[in-house]
Amino acid sequence: MRQELHIRPSLARARLFATAHGVYTAWINGQPVSDEVLAPGFDSYRHRLSVQGYDVLGMLRSGTNTLGFAVADGWWAGRIGLTGTSAQFGDRLALTWQLHLGFADGSTQVITSDSSAFSSTGPWNYSDLFIGESYDARRADESWMLPGFERPEWTPVRLLGVDASALVPFRGEPVRRVAQLPVASIDHRADGVLLDFGQVIAGRLRLKLRGQQRGQRITIEHTETLDAQGEWFQNIAGMNKEQTDHYICAGEAEEEWEPEFTFHGFRYVRVNGIGQLDPQDATAVVLSSDLELAGGFRTSDERLNRPHQNVVWSQRANFLSIPTDCPQRERAGWSGDIQVFAGAAANNAGVYTFLSRWLDNLRADQLPDGRIPILSPRSEHDAQSALESPGLGAIVAAAGWSDAVAILPWKLYESYGDPRVLEENYSAVRRWIEYQAAEAERGLPRGLEDLKLGPERLARQRLLYNSGPHFGDWLTPSTLEGDEPLHEAMDLAPKLTSELVAPMFQIHTLDLAARMAEVLGHSAHAAQYAQRAGEVRSAFLAEYLGEDATLPVAPQGMYALALGLDILPESKRVRAGEHLAALVRARGQRLDTGFLSTPFLLDALWDTGHQDLAREVLWQKQAPSWLYAVDHGATTIWEAWDAVDLSGRPRQVSMNHYAFGRVDDWLYRKVAGLTPMAPGWREARIEPDLSCGLDHAEAWIQTPFGRLAVNWKLEHGHLSVTTVVPFGLNAVLKLPGQQATLAPGTSVHHLDLFATAQ
Repeated sequence: MRQELHIRPSLARARLFATAHGVYTAWINGQPVSDEVLAPGFDSYRHRLSVQGYDVLGMLRSGTNTLGFAVADGWWAGRIGLTGTSAQFGDRLALTWQLHLGFADGSTQVITSDSSAFSSTGPWNYSDLFIGESYDARRADESWMLPGFERPEWTPVRLLGVDASALVPFRGEPVRRVAQLPVASIDHRADGVLLDFGQVIAGRLRLKLRGQQRGQRITIEHTETLDAQGEWFQNIAGMNKEQTDHYICAGEAEEEWEPEFTFHGFRYVRVNGIGQLDPQDATAVVLSSDLELAGGFRTSDERLNRPHQNVVWSQRANFLSIPTDCPQRERAGWSGDIQVFAGAAANNAGVYTFLSRWLDNLRADQLPDGRIPILSPRSEHDAQSALESPGLGAIVAAAGWSDAVAILPWKLYESYGDPRVLEENYSAVRRWIEYQAAEAERGLPRGLEDLKLGPERLARQRLLYNSGPHFGDWLTPSTLEGDEPLHEAMDLAPKLTSELVAPMFQIHTLDLAARMAEVLGHSAHAAQYAQRAGEVRSAFLAEYLGEDATLPVAPQGMYALALGLDILPESKRVRAGEHLAALVRARGQRLDTGFLSTPFLLDALWDTGHQDLAREVLWQKQAPSWLYAVDHGATTIWEAWDAVDLSGRPRQVSMNHYAFGRVDDWLYRKVAGLTPMAPGWREARIEPDLSCGLDHAEAWIQTPFGRLAVNWKLEHGHLSVTTVVPFGLNAVLKLPGQQATLAPGTSVHHLDLFATAQ
């Protein structure tokens, strides 16, 4: 689309506001107005549509100017989600804009998107987030962005009107090109030129072409891994998951192209139609929401450094407009993924505004009955699919996923100390709690539906949100080890664990609601939720906890959750920890925790006296473990612990899911020793694990008060610890046999561990 504007002299201010149904790029007089890409981003479009604002004063001149836009399907009309179905929000692309001008004499002018604009098809045959982009450079003519352009094929736009009630100012950091990677290796093969960039990313390829014939078609395929023999392997399968771009050459001596309206999850690229390719002519462009780096971690062991680096790369790839599960197969805002990962996310990047924006969408998607959907943004297609699907596909709200509406705001409050995020989400939390209570009142677990329960037991069951379909402790490793087909095996953990998982998260959300209410000054609510949490906790313990602190379901995850979510009374914690430790040892010091419980496993062992076992699980090199993936070449966090088997053979799963990367939070807190003790890091404890098998570890976190850092080294029994504490943050250093209050600034501490041991 293009619109010619006449600007009178003495322009002093100019702001362009724009948004689209689709994704757009804007130019003024042939210059892009911004370095952001894929604007306006992904929103729950039925309820909200983000508007971008740009300072364009330096791009306008007196006289005639041209405002140009290109718009493509994006999340609005393109293929998205697990099904890859198109047009889930709408099937007609649209743009709206306003150019606000201010002049030196104080006068103002607003130029709007009206019938003076013209539109045409551009050089894109299509552009889709999933299947890729097809661009015909023979049709490229950038003069359309300049004043004086006239072509008969350009026709007046159709005016559709604007629903102003859905427009909201864009909140957060835009998606940008945040890094570029050179080719790590290149191989000219019979099936194409294979490029390895050495790192799994979300982004696209920038390609420089030389001496190509006009009309030559270049095909660019993307994948995250090769097979065991180093051959091309498409690890993402399914409808409309091609991740393939096409470029038709203009026939110029030199051409350079980067897709405009798509991105892919990849490490490897295969290029066909090009003959020879100089590695200097290919660059991987990394896309992400442009979040500020907020932390770092490093140790004397590269094998332990790699999981941290993998977490950072997975976070970068999946924090793209919204927090997604993966950057290739679904790219969906699963609420369970981000709630389990949030603790690690806040250590590594400034995520407060980014995640607050996603919470805006989650609240907008909350159903009238109080249900919080398992993913957001949620389309009408998602709603209809749930109505028509059997089994797990019918789930709309689920324990541990929907509870993100309480867990995520509280985590942001803990990390940044800003109560506004609690205020914004408090009403939604309350409605979700009331939905849980209503479901508890009218439903019973399947095993009890046909039994005649006594009045006491029935009263207890009516308090517990323990019925209906849930994902349970999703992907518990032992439930996937049988001979059943994968789709059947994946259903086992939900069937086995949901009855316990759901009420445990119900209790946790009630606990958080009581704390939120206290912070916000709603003392009556705080007392109400604390009382209800106590009643539900008592009912849960009476129904499911044995006298010897046993739980009726065997996997480790139930104990990890019961301990980590503070479900158990103090008198039962040590015994429950012993049961958990026995289960871990029975698995050969390997974890057997699922999606929801893995974040709590190491702390549950540590806090109940099994520190050495927690360390063994961290350092475990057999699957399932974090170091197994490292030893098998992982550069991001995998969706499945065994995404690559012992022989090097990959499975058709995502190589870029951050959820199991929550262990990164443990590395900061226990290995390096940086632990917040009050919201917003107002108080902190520095207590490194000197028995973790390392000689050195260092970490830093950008707190609201400034940079907090620790660097510890062990050499021949001598410990040196360097700390950096910002002004206003109260910190203590705990070392064997001593504790010190730290003054602001840098300080160095020495300790002879041999003397301490004596």
